Amino acid sequence: MVQAYNFLASWQLFPEKCSYEYGLAPKNGNFKIESVQNGQVISFITNWVSLDNEAFFSQYEIIPDDQPRPFSNPELADTYISSIINTYTLQIKFFKNEVIILTVLHEIMPNGYLKVTQEGTSISQVAFKNIEVYHKQMSVLPYASSVSGVAIRPTKEGVIKHKALSAMEDQTNMQLDQIRQQIELLAKQAQEIRKRKELSLMIYDAKLSFKPQIGHIYHLYEKKDGNHLLSLIGPNEWGQSGPFQQFISSVKLLADHTWVEISA
Repeated sequence: MVQAYNFLASWQLFPEKCSYEYGLAPKNGNFKIESVQNGQVISFITNWVSLDNEAFFSQYEIIPDDQPRPFSNPELADTYISSIINTYTLQIKFFKNEVIILTVLHEIMPNGYLKVTQEGTSISQVAFKNIEVYHKQMSVLPYASSVSGVAIRPTKEGVIKHKALSAMEDQTNMQLDQIRQQIELLAKQAQEIRKRKELSLMIYDAKLSFKPQIGHIYHLYEKKDGNHLLSLIGPNEWGQSGPFQQFISSVKLLADHTWVEISA
């Protein structure tokens, strides 16, 4: 089942990226897709926790051969038809009394996220569309998402594990977020240093008729012959015409002998 390879993973729910027209909205969740029975069957295991801290769980298996097959839970559906449309799209249609009651579309997005779209009809015969978005995770937590899941009552041991794992998830997410912010800051600083370096190389290659002083402001121009000129005179002091092709920027010499662009 090579085409299903992209889906086989443990996925963590992005609650803030989801939208629900039917069912309970989860506050966190996990969705595991794996291949079983020598790769002929795909197993879906979903767990999630509602905003009221109620735990839900569901599990079922499908054969994606585009053929009608009996569903494992006849209370939800009689049959299903599943097909792998391409390496990034997996579709399942559930039938009750030969009528489609739910279509679930799994899509791998360009950013690597998994988008699950559920379209169906509620018990009161109202059409709905739920959208869930997941990202891949390295470990599997005992909760995840599926509004069609069945409520379960966790054991005392399960509650303890859930609380501990939830605390661990919160702490590691906070630490990863701090590292991400530090990386973004370092990347921004590296970009600023690179920009200063490029500007400094341009200035040191320009024509200088004086010795620049640290902390002083100067003005960089491009001359009509394509060379550059560093001047004490600002662009508004030349009058109607100056000896340059265009004004580039006002600059200041820093203590490390690099130059930084400043507002004129």
